[in-house]
This record gives sequence, structure tokens and C-alpha cells, in this order.
Amino acid sequence: MASEAHGAEEGGLVFHPMDQFIIKPLFGGDEIGLFTVTNATLWMALAVLGIIVMMVIGTRSRAIVPSRSQSVAELAYGFIYKMVEDVAGKDAVKFFPYIMTLFMFIVFANFLGLIPMSFTTTSHFAVTVVLALLVFLTVTIVGFVKNGMGFLGLFWVSSAPLALRPILAIIELISYFVRPVSHSIRLAGNVMAGHAVIKVFAGFAAIAVVSPVSVVAITAMYGLEVLVSFIQAYVFTILTCVYLKDALHPSH
Repeated sequence: MASEAHGAEEGGLVFHPMDQFIIKPLFGGDEIGLFTVTNATLWMALAVLGIIVMMVIGTRSRAIVPSRSQSVAELAYGFIYKMVEDVAGKDAVKFFPYIMTLFMFIVFANFLGLIPMSFTTTSHFAVTVVLALLVFLTVTIVGFVKNGMGFLGLFWVSSAPLALRPILAIIELISYFVRPVSHSIRLAGNVMAGHAVIKVFAGFAAIAVVSPVSVVAITAMYGLEVLVSFIQAYVFTILTCVYLKDALHPSH
């Protein structure tokens, strides 16, 4: 068995689909410190730069007949604004800049990760957990600031029978603190899984017999990942709006 494994490493099919998620320093060395510039740093910076180019530079003319970049920016603006207003209510519109920034960062990070030889920052839990915790803390702080102790009404299901209310309160409390976990894992897990599958199919493309099938599979998966990149940003954002609605209107 050892000789077969060695033979596979010598000339067989050897690929590691998870290698694409390794964080590496950009300027040599293996040590990653607090201020080390890595591939993750680079691609997050490119995502921010892309947002600035589209939303600031692309709309600076504010023409009556919009350019392509202005049209896309206005479409994104209107899409998120309507989402915030419809899901969280008109009093949540004051949080629109934060939610818009969140959506745009995730969308750009997801789509940049589809470029060959790039790095997908949203495939790392270190990134998505920070985004989810920021949402969690924002919602919790807003809930207590706006409602005081009345925010705890979110956990008290007054419509349920009195005997069940304490049990439901415990369940609601647990589910509330699980939110940042599910919020972050959903995004990172879906992005990571799709990229790993594409890498697997790409590895099989080296075999002449299955190469045509692999190329078709890669094309199909890539198209699916384009859709997933947008859907996951949408899901993350709409859940943020739902959580914000709970903070603004906590009563069951």
C-alpha cells in the first residue's frame, strides 16, 4: 500500500482541493504575525477597492442617463434599500449604509474568489465570524438601547400557554446566541464547498479519458458558484435585516 501511495505521488493523480484556502504571506517567509500582509489581506483590500470604484468613482457624474457602472450601482442601492425597508421596516432605514456595505463586501469578495488563481476570503471562518459577530453585537446593542429591558420580550412567547413559556424562553435564548454561528458557517461553508468541488473536477481534467466530462462539470459548477456567490450574500444580508427587525420590534 505504501508503494502504491508513493507511486501515485510520483506520477499519478495527486491534488489537494483544500490547498487553495491556505493563508500565505505575500512577501516571503512562513511566519504570519499580527501585521503580516497575506493573500487574504490582498483580496479583502481588492474587494474594498472594487466597491469604491463602482459606488464612488462609477457614480461621481450622477448623469440623468446613467453609465453602465452608475446603472449597476443604482440597481444595487435600490435592491438593498427596498430589502431593508420591506423586511426590517422604515425605522431600520437609518442602518441602510451598514447593511449596504456588508452586502457589497460579501458580493465582491465572493465574485473575486471566482477569478482563477485568486483567494476567496469569505471561505474562511475568521472572516465570516467577524462579520456575523458585528451583526450580532449591533443588533443586541440596538435592541437594548431602543427598548431597554423590553428587548427581553423577544425571548418571552406571550402567545404560548403559560406553562410552556419558560421552556420556550430557554429555547429562544439558545437560538439567539447560536445566530452568529449559523450566520457565519452558512456563508463560509457554502463558498468553501463549491470551490473545493471545482478543484476536484479540475484535478480529474488531467486524465484524458474523463477530461471532457470534467470540463463540462467544471463549467456547470462554475456557473452554479456564480449564482451561489450572489445568493449567499443575499441570504447573509436578509438575515441581518430579520435580526434587526427583532431588535427594533422585539415583542412576539
